[in-house]
Amino acid sequence: MKKLQILGTGCPKCKKLTELTEQAAQELSIDFEVIKVTDIKEIMNFGVIMTPALAVDGEVKIAGKIPSVDEIKIVLM
Repeated sequence: MKKLQILGTGCPKCKKLTELTEQAAQELSIDFEVIKVTDIKEIMNFGVIMTPALAVDGEVKIAGKIPSVDEIKIVLM
């Protein structure tokens, strides 16, 4: 099971990234769990300066933008 972490404070961009990430994972038929990381200190521990960000299994893959579903699929494969 892939652990997909959405790093952000819960802003509209963070919610959109969550939706797109779930869509991409479902389209790839990946067994996944979405975890929302909203604590600023915890986000900073990932080395993320700009949110929203997506971490896959603890490794930041995308930060500071809302990627397309296709971009997310690439980092999930």
